[in-house]
Amino acid sequence: MKNILLFSFLIILFTACSTSEKIVTKYVSDCIYYEIPTDLRDETQTEKSIEYYKPGLTGKKIFIDPGHGGSDRRNKSENGVVVEADVNLRVSLYLRDFLTRAGAVVIMSRDKDETVDLKYRSELANESGADLFISVHHNSPGKVGDNWTNYTSTFYHAKEGYYQYEPGEHDIAKFVQRDLAYAMRNPGGLGSFDGTYSDFWIYPGDGFSVLRKTEIPAILIECGFHSNRVEEIRLADEQFNKIQAWGIFKGLGKYFRLGSPTITLLQEKSKFVNRNLELNFLLEDKNGIDPLSISAYFDSVLVSNTFIEDQNLVKLNIENVNSGEHEVRIIAANKQNIHSLPYKRKIILK
Repeated sequence: MKNILLFSFLIILFTACSTSEKIVTKYVSDCIYYEIPTDLRDETQTEKSIEYYKPGLTGKKIFIDPGHGGSDRRNKSENGVVVEADVNLRVSLYLRDFLTRAGAVVIMSRDKDETVDLKYRSELANESGADLFISVHHNSPGKVGDNWTNYTSTFYHAKEGYYQYEPGEHDIAKFVQRDLAYAMRNPGGLGSFDGTYSDFWIYPGDGFSVLRKTEIPAILIECGFHSNRVEEIRLADEQFNKIQAWGIFKGLGKYFRLGSPTITLLQEKSKFVNRNLELNFLLEDKNGIDPLSISAYFDSVLVSNTFIEDQNLVKLNIENVNSGEHEVRIIAANKQNIHSLPYKRKIILK
């Protein structure tokens, strides 16, 4: 009896879907590698979801940067089935379609396989005046022969405690990471509790060039590892690339639908007399402003501020200020802990 039971177990074991090297290279068709999200299974449901996110996305200008391409096609899966540059582009084109249908204006660094200099990508984004820059990538580990590592991660520039860190960019990364990882059924990396990472984690004190040099709000996505044996199969499937784009789209849709605080300098209420500077800013958000979240910087130095809640007014009074060009920066969050997008403004005092 024991022998019969053991034999039955072995039959079940060896006829089940396997991820062994032999099976994976044969691309077994009876394995389930992904599931199509319920709201992407028929056009009626898809359109209903897109309509839901339209209020937040209509009129928003999104710059999509499909990483690599052209002469930069060296990143490939182990079996050569997946070229990162091509997958980046496919996901980006699907994302463009979803965003456009939701009323957003989309600009791309490339919409075909062509070479775009890394520095030029940031220059294009800065000139575009877009509300957000998204660089789409796929990953591989540094260790040769590692074909098992796989996770989804979303990067923002700098980290807390550094002047360059923008909590608003971190917020966007969280929204995109959550929905992208969920759509792909991937975990986040073990180096982060929520799958978002500072780019200082990769290049300490410096970060990614494309995030460092891009002046508009920016994030970089590493959707998954093309070096992983199973992920390679999924990434080669255009239906799965569409699912990836859907996850990114929904993350963006949720973020922009919630909204974030806007900041406006009230020039008529500001003045500069005898080297004493008074600046007044209007903070607006449908969910209300959290007074404890407000930070103000003048020429990179943290300065005190006064928040007049019934007027949504932030007042700065700075003494002994010289004439010339200065930079002021304001950070604030609403009562749902969604931060303002980066606000830095040059002012000239005479």
